Amino acid sequence: MGVRRTAVVKLAVSDEQRDALHRTAQQYLYCANRTADYCWSDTSYAECKTNKREVRDALYAELREETDLQAQLVQAAIKRAVEAVKACVERWKKGQRVSQPTFTAETMDYDTRSATFYRNKVSLATVEGRVEPSFVLPADNPTPYERYVLSESYEFRESTLRYDAATDEFYLNISTRRTDGDDEVSEDTGHSDQTVLGIDLGVNSLAVSSTGTFWQGDDYDHWCREFEKRRGEMQQRGTQAAHKALLRLGKREEAWRKQYIHTIANELVSEAVEHDCDVIAFEDLSDIRERLPHAKWHHVWAFRRLFEYVSYKAPEQGVSVEQVEPTHTSQRCSRTDCGFTHDGNRQGEHFECQKCGYEVNADYNAAKNIGVRYARKRQHKLRSSPKSGSGDAPVDVRVNGGTLNGESHQPIAGD
Repeated sequence: MGVRRTAVVKLAVSDEQRDALHRTAQQYLYCANRTADYCWSDTSYAECKTNKREVRDALYAELREETDLQAQLVQAAIKRAVEAVKACVERWKKGQRVSQPTFTAETMDYDTRSATFYRNKVSLATVEGRVEPSFVLPADNPTPYERYVLSESYEFRESTLRYDAATDEFYLNISTRRTDGDDEVSEDTGHSDQTVLGIDLGVNSLAVSSTGTFWQGDDYDHWCREFEKRRGEMQQRGTQAAHKALLRLGKREEAWRKQYIHTIANELVSEAVEHDCDVIAFEDLSDIRERLPHAKWHHVWAFRRLFEYVSYKAPEQGVSVEQVEPTHTSQRCSRTDCGFTHDGNRQGEHFECQKCGYEVNADYNAAKNIGVRYARKRQHKLRSSPKSGSGDAPVDVRVNGGTLNGESHQPIAGD
């Protein structure tokens, strides 16, 4: 298999294009959830349907009739749901508690038939016909998009359109694969002794990786509020029946929250494996309540559980898990040629360096800093060890291979 490359590109969309993409995403989610309903069984994992061809044959015609989606998008939604059910079945077989997958985040998978790429724009199939939003590309030339998506040395594999509700922006995550048979180590990995994936934890985004993957907290917050509302209603009744119902609700909520965080943990470990990372670096959670005063109890619970789950899941895949000192990871500029630290650099979810002008999502900036901090910590340990020899074993921080928020990223090496 050839070297894989990913480019994340922000889209500049008009109001009409935005509406078309939102309507398309809603119908896509409808297809995915209808498929999950069809595939799922609460009684036995053996009764769950996980054969993609059989599920597609059973649902495709109905979903095409019920929606305005292009054929490829209907098939992509069916595939996503079947894969999610299959993943749940595998966990179920291992004795883990699972629940039926549900899809709420506005993301859609596009292939070569539903997405066409041009130098400065993309043509996407929607329920309103094709839309052609332009790219927000960095000034660097060539951009990762030009190097990998437009290059004849790489073939387009797939892309995922993601809507970020926090910034009201659309992003395309574009996956490519090298086609010339060159399987040597890629330039962003080099011959490093270790490659680290930095992870930042927060309220709006439960987790953000240094590769630019976001695990949003909107859905988690929504259901935590729903459970809290139900608890309040039952407590007001004050009856013995309400008390028993309250206990049952508490067990269901705990099971739901655990399953939700298990899913994120699995995806986070998969992110590390996919990007050939040897280490996943988290910030130390000891003083997380003081550092995130706006975080509610269920956020802090989620952070600790996520670290716990990743800590035992990652080693099964040959990936170790470490923690680093979190001081100033949110205020420090993650650009390798800057590193300026100032309280004024971060304003909410937006980071803008007061020295070099670097602008990016604040949580993503922090994730890169966490990775860099681990790399430098390990380099220092190697250099100070009497058995380390020259101490030159490098540690690379795996960062986004494309663009995020219109800026270009290059690999960061610990120094």
